[in-house]
Amino acid sequence: MWITIAILIISAILFANGKVRSDIVALCALCALLIFQILTPAEALSGFSNSVVIMMVGLFVVGGAIFQTGLAKMISSRILKLAGKNELRLFLLVMLVTSGIGAFVSNTGTVALMLPIVVSLAASANINASRLLMPLAFASSMGGMMTLIGTPPNLVIQEALVSGGYPALSFFSFFPVGLVTVIVGIIVLLPLSKWILDKRGSKDGNNNRKGKSLNQLVKEYGLSDNLFRLKVVNTSLLKGKTIVELDVRRQFGLDILEVRRSESSQNRFLKTVTPQQLASSTTQLQVDDVLYVRGAAEKVEQFVIVYQLEMQAGHTTEETNKADEGLDFYEIGIAEIVLMTSSKLINQKVKECGFRDKYNVNILGIRRNNEYLLRDLGNQRVHSGDVLLVQGTWANIDRLSHEDTEWVVLGQPLTEAAKVTLDYKAPVAAVIMIAMIGMMVFDFIPVAPVTAVIIAGLLMVLTGCFRNVEAAYKTINWESIVLIAAMMPMSMALEKTGASEYISNSLVSGLGVYGPFALMAGIYFTTSLMTMFISNTATAVLLAPIAMNSAVQIGVDPTPFLFAVTVAASMCFASPFSTPPNALVMPAGQYTFMDYIKVGLPLQIIMGIVMIFVLPLLFPF
Repeated sequence: MWITIAILIISAILFANGKVRSDIVALCALCALLIFQILTPAEALSGFSNSVVIMMVGLFVVGGAIFQTGLAKMISSRILKLAGKNELRLFLLVMLVTSGIGAFVSNTGTVALMLPIVVSLAASANINASRLLMPLAFASSMGGMMTLIGTPPNLVIQEALVSGGYPALSFFSFFPVGLVTVIVGIIVLLPLSKWILDKRGSKDGNNNRKGKSLNQLVKEYGLSDNLFRLKVVNTSLLKGKTIVELDVRRQFGLDILEVRRSESSQNRFLKTVTPQQLASSTTQLQVDDVLYVRGAAEKVEQFVIVYQLEMQAGHTTEETNKADEGLDFYEIGIAEIVLMTSSKLINQKVKECGFRDKYNVNILGIRRNNEYLLRDLGNQRVHSGDVLLVQGTWANIDRLSHEDTEWVVLGQPLTEAAKVTLDYKAPVAAVIMIAMIGMMVFDFIPVAPVTAVIIAGLLMVLTGCFRNVEAAYKTINWESIVLIAAMMPMSMALEKTGASEYISNSLVSGLGVYGPFALMAGIYFTTSLMTMFISNTATAVLLAPIAMNSAVQIGVDPTPFLFAVTVAASMCFASPFSTPPNALVMPAGQYTFMDYIKVGLPLQIIMGIVMIFVLPLLFPF
């Protein structure tokens, strides 16, 4: 027993110190439990197969898809309209919306749903996301106190009351308690999050890399200026012809930037990439193809008349059917490269450089000093120090970075590519997300929550809400997963060695003689302390019968004592691994273990003090 307690104390010290990664500390603690034979290998590794851990993996994927499809940005923009950019209103809105959802959806599911939305919301409002993410996690737990199904400990005390012969609690018996927790949480977190959490994440806020965003490049080179969309119809004279046969640059002075080709409806739902095609010389045009053409308006009109094309009104993308000011970069991107002084291409004409033949990329413009060359590029000779704007698939642009003897690729094009949201998939992601929530909320649907999350994660991948499977894997924060999975067996070790029962019985039995308030305070803070190292459900299962028996022995109603157990078990904020929501926001908010101590511990203590006086008022002794 004492070895287990010693391992727990050493782990807590290392967590607080922060010099060793939290997942490594958790794995070391797990190894120590194995070395001292406190746990069997099967028991020690049980956390990695726990449904909560598997659910967290799936929720990372679902949350990543919500972000990747732009659904998070769409929802956050609606919220932003309600709150404006006022920090106080945004904070209150996040707390209230999250706690409202958390009353009916598991706190882990609530955070997974709201996390990408809040990150996008913070970016749009130019607010540090860390200011909102920890309150988001805490609000999901507070919301869980409002209903019978909000959090598992509520069901545990319901079972304890019924087993003891007391009336069952109703669905909303918990609502007054939950309301108090939300009010206390808002009052305490409002100043704490501003004083402490605003400092988090600022170190990465300034990206010093050279290079520009895609929108900056589009604006700088005027790619959206004189951009026209021309559709190939049945009567068009260019159907079946290749781009090279048209020779539009020589005849009309136009550039065909890309070709959009519609896919059949049966493949559209499951496709993983957009129907964008680079306008390569071998591209053979078909009916219903849409050409993205840049050039003078009169030349475009002449091209349309000669080849009997249909001019599309405005710039309306084929996927979203909504107006957009620039090009889309789902599969085809742009980047700048600067020629080295030793490059073999110096003084060659653009059309002789072989960019299209060797790398399958187009040259869209040249920046020479402060001058932009955008016309008759094929006959322009490149000079040392010229910056070329190239266009191609993201994979081909990445290939350019390997030719470091000829040129240097500016910025991080693939990083910019990852920021491009697949907006046309937002409705698909929304349907999957709503279906997942429905399966988790409604009991008549015979699907376990973890199953619902796995199904949702798979559908997000299969329906193309990610560019590829690798992008889905990258959304999973393995540090948080390993941290939770490795710490879960600690609760088993504390129970197996009798440490949990020894600590709870010693603290509670010593306070019984001082009256019901002192006894309830002892039960509350014992539960609160143990929940920092044991799952809230396991703690509630362990403490509920002790609370029941203690209340009966001194001749008072056990209801407030059992509520003390469920509130204390659910309101654990001082540790990142005490609840899955705390761990979920840790990487996104760039929090350390000490951040949870600085913000969560005061809230946890204040919440306990308030509840000790409020619970007897709501449920008299």
